Amino acid sequence: MRKRRLAAELKRMREDAGYTVDAARRKLQWSAGRLNHMEAGRSRPDASALRDLMNLYEVTSEARREAILTLGRQSKERGWWDTYADVLPDTYIGFEAEASAISTFQPIVIPGLLQIEDYAATSARIALTRSDSDIDRIVAARMERQAILNRDDGPELHAVISEDVLIRLRHSDPVLADRQIRHLIEAAEALNKITIQVHPQSAGMYAASFGSMVILDYADELDPSIVYVETRAEGLYMEDPAQVGGYRRAFDHVVVDALSKAGSIDLMKKIIDE
Repeated sequence: MRKRRLAAELKRMREDAGYTVDAARRKLQWSAGRLNHMEAGRSRPDASALRDLMNLYEVTSEARREAILTLGRQSKERGWWDTYADVLPDTYIGFEAEASAISTFQPIVIPGLLQIEDYAATSARIALTRSDSDIDRIVAARMERQAILNRDDGPELHAVISEDVLIRLRHSDPVLADRQIRHLIEAAEALNKITIQVHPQSAGMYAASFGSMVILDYADELDPSIVYVETRAEGLYMEDPAQVGGYRRAFDHVVVDALSKAGSIDLMKKIIDE
């Protein structure tokens, strides 16, 4: 996230100064592609390069210069999730950790931020061909992810879950279903920043017929919203405004068709009481 934010800031500085990429790199006598890589977030500029760019663009505010240098340093820092790089397929957790709002529709599994340990282990074991030690690390990473929900500056989470997910779990493992669904109910009732809705079977087909999705929104204007679609290998990321808008409209339709927060809690209680 910080690397992406730095890349956006470099581009904005250049455009505000009236330079094209080619004109700026020629002034600095840089090789072709160096500035492109920085603005695309493919390389992390060191402090010397950042100062050269700020001098060229006539950025004189000491506060802004220090903020950019700080962002440059932060972009090189590793997050806690890097220790799980061997079992995490991509960089999604880094984007999730910085979000101010997370909107997700899940027609197949419980969202990772709302899973209990046993459910996380069971779903990982079924979906992945991994060793027991890998499964333990995957579960540990998922549990650590959930810490963002208890931060004072943590994101608002809006999760829409298909009723099918809950019913399948109830049929396959009633004991696990009882514990997992009770966890959803407790989270929905206890945390104001969490909204959980169930999309009932009675609503029929849903607008998000393409499957699951996560929409990540950010407080900083330099950070455009991202749509994340999980795949078996690496996930897909989209930040084009038209694409994000299309997914957001689909999510809004699913929300409208889903039960209210109170109605969803009532349905979840009914499922575990059956």
